[in-house]
Amino acid sequence: MSLTLCCLVGQLAGHGWAQGYPAKTVRYLVPMSAGSGADTIGRIAAGGLTQAFGQQVIVDNRTGAAANIGAELAAKAPADGYTLFQVSMTHAANASLYRNLPYDLLRDFAPVTLLALSPSGVSIHPSLPVKSISELVRLAKAKPGMINYASTGVGSATFLSAELFKGLAGIDLQHVPYRGGGESMGSVVTGETSVYFVTLAPALPLIRQGRLRLLAVSTARRLPMLPGYPTVTESGYPGFEAGNWFGLMVPAKTPRETIATIRGAAVAALNRPDISKRMHDLVYITIGNQPGEFAEHIKSEIEKWRKIIREKGITAN
Repeated sequence: MSLTLCCLVGQLAGHGWAQGYPAKTVRYLVPMSAGSGADTIGRIAAGGLTQAFGQQVIVDNRTGAAANIGAELAAKAPADGYTLFQVSMTHAANASLYRNLPYDLLRDFAPVTLLALSPSGVSIHPSLPVKSISELVRLAKAKPGMINYASTGVGSATFLSAELFKGLAGIDLQHVPYRGGGESMGSVVTGETSVYFVTLAPALPLIRQGRLRLLAVSTARRLPMLPGYPTVTESGYPGFEAGNWFGLMVPAKTPRETIATIRGAAVAALNRPDISKRMHDLVYITIGNQPGEFAEHIKSEIEKWRKIIREKGITAN
């Protein structure tokens, strides 16, 4: 996903507001737990939408089954604009990880906009004797299967990012799954594991304290908020782009005028200086693209992760 899409944040919706909408409280369904990165994005977005709408937008955390419970609830909600669903890379991967999902991401939902990218990076325990991606690859090839990496479980963004990198670099790393981001990141800090494809936002304090060493970032270009760190691509592995993303969808038959109103409010929120600064400080890259562009992004993500999941024979069933 090219960072050039950032310029789209400035393009407000060219449609008028749907007449009479919203006339009551809007539910913002986040299929992840309170305190997670997804929840943080959801609460920032819901607050911005509340101000733009002049109506309350309430975050509703519905967790479980790798974010599939929340997705099923959203898919079955009335198509009236009063249930907004926050979708992520997890759902794109779930389309291939699970054989009998109770929803279809492309059929049962209509895209509104891609809110933000959540970049990740390749982090290691400081005791590992490497200071670059190339050095990590050389060490892993010298010790196949002897270096381990942490993840938040099979099918997670951290797991799939690692598997993508392993394939590109031609290395073998031992997988050690944990229950959540706190445990997996903590395992690298303590030295229980050596490598972690970490979401940058919660890791920044540890990186700055020297408790984690960041080797490279997962984006196509260097991050403006972390310009001193190279990308994995420029480190010699073109094609590596990974990390999470968060967007808004609504039930499939939601009127176009309502979708345009929601997108216009979302982009207005992303454009607010206070929200823009907070997102920048948290290392999120705001987008705010058109529904059609977001639809293409979702399709490309489904195909990207489907290829990796099939090649590796990964299943969550």
